[in-house]
Amino acid sequence: MRKTVFSGMRPTGKLHLGHLVGALSNWVRLQDTHRCVYSVVDWHALMGEYEQSAPLRENGLEMVIDWLSCGIDPQRSIIFLQSDVPQHLELQMILSCITPLGWLERNPTYKEQLREITTRDLQTYAFLGYPVLQAADILLYRAQAVPIGEDQLPHLELTREIARRFNFLFKTELFSDCEAILTPTPRLLGLDNRKMSKSYGNTINLSDSPEDILKKVKTMVTDPQRIKRTDPGHPEVCNVFAYYKAFASAEEKAVVEWCTGAAKGCTDCKKDLADAIIEYLRPLRENRQKILKDPAFVKNVLKEGADKASAIATETMTQVRKAVFGAN
Repeated sequence: MRKTVFSGMRPTGKLHLGHLVGALSNWVRLQDTHRCVYSVVDWHALMGEYEQSAPLRENGLEMVIDWLSCGIDPQRSIIFLQSDVPQHLELQMILSCITPLGWLERNPTYKEQLREITTRDLQTYAFLGYPVLQAADILLYRAQAVPIGEDQLPHLELTREIARRFNFLFKTELFSDCEAILTPTPRLLGLDNRKMSKSYGNTINLSDSPEDILKKVKTMVTDPQRIKRTDPGHPEVCNVFAYYKAFASAEEKAVVEWCTGAAKGCTDCKKDLADAIIEYLRPLRENRQKILKDPAFVKNVLKEGADKASAIATETMTQVRKAVFGAN
């Protein structure tokens, strides 16, 4: 049997190239080797966006359109909204009862976000318990693997600790350890060389038009040491070259040659990059247009996905209740 993979994304805005190279491309590949469960984790989004929650549902639908456009196949993957499967919160409640407060307070991500995010009040019970809901997401589907970056390893280890504590307290072997599928995520910075983030306005979105892509690429920060057109460039420190490696790898050698030899200026280099990104995203744009022709398609995908997810969740929770309460 194929191992089950669970992963999710928060619907907090439009997906961009960072999401594509950092997660979605890998999600598509995993469909060939695993049983994939992919969720729009809107409860997670609400924990940080509760003061501006109105767009979350629409963002979720847009997100799923991007997923489908990238190649996430509803015939091979379960795609659903987290809030459409109430067992997520039920299992979170049970796991919250057995999770020591100290485990949550020492979470490095929690500490980091409290320190760095100053535009929202994250001093809430729900945000502290964020990792418990993540554990519930994974354990509800008995996922054996989760595709994550190295920065998320502490969260997965906490899931393992919670699962082991549940098994110990209720004398069961219901939950097994979940392994990390560590994916080498290319470090793709935003257009201004900062972390790629919608809050910085430095992203190229998957749904951007060719005209918007060209306009955005023209604003990219290039090699700070190349002052004049005739100065030789340094591709290894240029963010534009990092994008070539991600979206036009066949051109890497040529880019190095014309950059270091000052055969082409940064303006022309960025124009060529924009053309490459536009071509790279062309299949996604075409898929998106097909999907948008049927307004009911995405909602049907989510309804069918929720039904499939609920069937698995119901089976798991039956066993959880039996372990906790001795109920049949």
